[in-house]
Amino acid sequence: MCQRDDFQDFANLCFERFGDRVKHWITLNEPWTFAVTSYDYGTTAPGRCSTWRNYNCTGGNSATEPYIVTHYQILAHAAAANLYRAKYKRRQNGTIGITLVTKWMVPASNSSLDIRASLRAQNFFLGWYMDPLVFGDYSRLMKSLIGARLPKFTAEQSKLVKGSLDFLGLNYYTANYAAHVTNFGNDVVNVSYTTDNRANLTTSINGVPIGEKAGSDWLYVYPQGIKETLLYIKEKYNNPIVYITENGIDEINNSSLTLKQALTDNFRIRYYSRHLANVLEAIKDGVNVKGFFAWAIMDNFEWDSGFTSRFGLNYVNFAGRLERYPKLSAKWLTNFLKK
Repeated sequence: MCQRDDFQDFANLCFERFGDRVKHWITLNEPWTFAVTSYDYGTTAPGRCSTWRNYNCTGGNSATEPYIVTHYQILAHAAAANLYRAKYKRRQNGTIGITLVTKWMVPASNSSLDIRASLRAQNFFLGWYMDPLVFGDYSRLMKSLIGARLPKFTAEQSKLVKGSLDFLGLNYYTANYAAHVTNFGNDVVNVSYTTDNRANLTTSINGVPIGEKAGSDWLYVYPQGIKETLLYIKEKYNNPIVYITENGIDEINNSSLTLKQALTDNFRIRYYSRHLANVLEAIKDGVNVKGFFAWAIMDNFEWDSGFTSRFGLNYVNFAGRLERYPKLSAKWLTNFLKK
């Protein structure tokens, strides 16, 4: 409980000091990433996980801790959101939400097993947070597959969490194939958040990738996935206001390229053009999208990729004095926004 109260106190200070200027508040950005990479994979701080996942972990349990961490993140968000609504929203004329990262899950085949696997994977990814935030509790599916390892909301907490967002921020980059795991049984020893959904997530089938590969190993271009995700949110979660808070593609930092070559990023123009077209189709189908933000305005320090990955619309000279140059995509997007 103290974690939730501490976050609420921090949020209250921000609302007091900056509420006259900030009108759109996001409590947390990608809570999934923190919970899973830090407490299931053990690859980011504080580096906790089960030893079978990573012997370098500082302790932890990949079967329980990701769920505990997420539970308190949801409660912390709800505490801050409800405080803002009660004390500041009307006076400051603002809104408050949360940003979640997601992928579109594509069935690995037309079989009913793989179709159900894709739905389970979506439930464990986006639904892990959206079900409590919209309906006040985790889904029946997650409860049945995780059992006693999944924390429970009290009646008071459920009431606090339910509906605790004025809008949803959505980070979308890519998609995965989802295939049913056939050999999962009660005798499985190595249990974790990742295995609980009984789905094998991949970026290719029989060596054929789901889309064009970007600079990062996890990012493959699948533009129709953003439309499918938005329609899924509309149908399942009562069509909330959505802002696409992150969408983009990276290239590997290649020091052998000339500046002119580095600025000619036609692949990024194709990426944004196709994704924006799919967002437009979703809007025409009734999805309540109110904004779109490209990641990122300039090349920057990217998680554990550091400066080896470039997501920017503007090129940054890391080897020099951090000079910035607009890439072709920045000029394209500027012209696009003027039309």
